[in-house]
Amino acid sequence: MTKLRGFTLIELLVVIAIIALLMSILMPALARVKDQARTVGCLSNLKQWNLTFAMYVQENNGLFPSGTTPQGFWWLRQMPADMLNWRENELWFCPTATKPLVDISGAANQRFNNFSAWGVFNAGDSYFGPQGIAGSYGMNGYVLSTEPGTTFENGRRTDDNWRTPHVPQAANIPLFTDSLRFDHWPIFQDAPPDREDMPWEGTNHMRRVCVNRHDGFVNSSFCDFSARRVGLKELWALRWHKTYPTNPMPPAWPEWMARFKDF
Repeated sequence: MTKLRGFTLIELLVVIAIIALLMSILMPALARVKDQARTVGCLSNLKQWNLTFAMYVQENNGLFPSGTTPQGFWWLRQMPADMLNWRENELWFCPTATKPLVDISGAANQRFNNFSAWGVFNAGDSYFGPQGIAGSYGMNGYVLSTEPGTTFENGRRTDDNWRTPHVPQAANIPLFTDSLRFDHWPIFQDAPPDREDMPWEGTNHMRRVCVNRHDGFVNSSFCDFSARRVGLKELWALRWHKTYPTNPMPPAWPEWMARFKDF
């Protein structure tokens, strides 16, 4: 009879060690591929939003939404009703931030981090209904066609709004961006977050968009209806509003941002 010979313990350990080594090499590469896929998916969403805003502008005499509602500057309430079903419309969410949190002031705000989506839920809301509204992108408040003459929150003025995409340097004016809230009104004095997982709060609106969702970048669409990655440090160099300085003094970068590219 032929004697069958199995693997020895040493041979099995060698095979396991080789498999473990290959996995340690492949896993980071697979993680990078997944991150790249999420980034591409996010940019694809923003391009679809560009089409939505382009059609809105075309039907609104060349103007962006005014954002003027009884609740304040809520551009959400001026979107077509078929866009508001966020539970069935993946365009509301960056693939890296799909879990909405309740968007209220106080302790609940502290739960926000880079991978949080915002949410507005109110059973008595006559517009959004009990399903509320949620997402992980936000509009640059300075593009809204709000009438001039309103000053709010630490010197932010509606006089500075662009109101239309038909302006010079539109490719450097953010329209829709990865965000921790549905709108943001940055000023160049806004300091970056002290730590990477710091939630937005108060009047520092740059902290709503300075979120590390794409390894040192966020994704943004612009008023020329293009979309691209934006470095976190580059956020301070964009033309957020009409009187935003073209060459602002960069802030003191916190330690967690030191490794990112300067712009």
